[in-house]
Amino acid sequence: MHEDFEGCVRAVLSKDARFDGWFYTAVVTTRIYCRPSCPGVPPKRRNMRFYPSAAAAQQAGFRACKRCRPDASPGSPLWNERADLVARAMRLIADGVVDTEGVRGLADRLGYSVRQIERQVFAELGAGPLAVARAQRAQTARTLIETTTLPMTELALAAGFGSIRTFNDTVRAVFALSPTELRARAKGKPSAAAGAIPLRLPYRRPLCPDNLFGHLVATGVPGVEEWRDGAYRRTMRLPHGHGVVALRPEDGHIACRLTLTDLRDLPAATSRCRRLLDLDADPVAVDDQLATDPLLAPLVAAAPGRRVPRTVDGAEFAVRAVLGQQVSTAAARTHAARLVVAHGTPVEDPEGGLTHLFPSPEALAGLDPETLAMPRSRRRTLLGLVDALAGGGLDLGAGSDWAGTRAALSALPGFGPWTVESIAMRALGDPDAFLPTDLGIKYAAETLGLGGQAAIVSRSAAWRPWRAYATQHLWATGDHAINRMPAA
Repeated sequence: MHEDFEGCVRAVLSKDARFDGWFYTAVVTTRIYCRPSCPGVPPKRRNMRFYPSAAAAQQAGFRACKRCRPDASPGSPLWNERADLVARAMRLIADGVVDTEGVRGLADRLGYSVRQIERQVFAELGAGPLAVARAQRAQTARTLIETTTLPMTELALAAGFGSIRTFNDTVRAVFALSPTELRARAKGKPSAAAGAIPLRLPYRRPLCPDNLFGHLVATGVPGVEEWRDGAYRRTMRLPHGHGVVALRPEDGHIACRLTLTDLRDLPAATSRCRRLLDLDADPVAVDDQLATDPLLAPLVAAAPGRRVPRTVDGAEFAVRAVLGQQVSTAAARTHAARLVVAHGTPVEDPEGGLTHLFPSPEALAGLDPETLAMPRSRRRTLLGLVDALAGGGLDLGAGSDWAGTRAALSALPGFGPWTVESIAMRALGDPDAFLPTDLGIKYAAETLGLGGQAAIVSRSAAWRPWRAYATQHLWATGDHAINRMPAA
């Protein structure tokens, strides 16, 4: 969008927050860059320059606006809508892969050379993978500076910087303030607990929290997830350790409280929370498309901004999807809870009742099938999935190839369209995943007069590429706990 000069100018003049994260506005006279909705006086059009990413603006020598904080904008929805190489790379960078494995590790995960990755990312974002990761590190540093009392030396290492000098230079270049000055300007009192970090996760309005939190709580696994004091809480397995997150819907943002065993995991944890709640979606684009169908239009009007509840761990969700085959939600939760107690990693949670991390594929690799209270065919399905995940033959991570992963899942024993599309929707994040064989969809079709399965599939062509969101609206026609906000 940044190449459409007139369109960008109109968005800036109207201060339209829907375009925050789509592009960034730089002002050549002040050498700052802003989000489109910046509350300041708009610059003259001849002084405006537009960039596709914060990293590109920083690389061009612009610093972040202190008023609108463009570095804290919602992410571009493009990276979660698309399945191409650049989108996959951006999802992995957000998950911290460049910080932990370098650009070579990023390239290896994607199956391309370093040169190919750098060229394609730069062509689309105006900055290479290292610059994009640097912009992310700068935002992580700012968060830690403003919300903790960590000494700057420890904080620099936690934010992913190799030296205190690089940390100081980057913070000054991006924010035009020293780390000490940033902390002095911070509003509110920093947390005294190293590792307990309060965050505000922005999103594009509107947002309907009912099915989002209702689904997560109704399907939550005891010991791993809970609803406590008006917040959804869960444990997370992270690259350097583990964490506990509490997420609470607020006006204009999601209040997030992260407790981490290693602060280097802050970028990955934040990225996974955003993916879990689908916070980088463009709800206006989704709703406008779905509302063109006269049967969906009333559902969209009644609950604009529905999101697709996703997951913080693709492998975990795949295991849970198999456990949920042809059984009730309650039975699936029971099966999962037994696995957690027997094979999960115990954790401490002084603030609540969480007890374990969900077991990793490696922990389940030695699972005795006779201990599973389920049909023999489903045992084979689960063990086949675990073997594929533990052996590295199946990638359900942020950078996975959607088409290739669907094919790999379909080749596993016991994996039909419902299971494959459930994983594509919740774990891979494909916005066009669709479950026409789902009982909830069949119920909605009968209620709305959509016809049989063939008619549903035919009609759904007009909902593309947002069929996963259409699924949320169709499920809402049923009286089920997943459609309701839990009681505080």
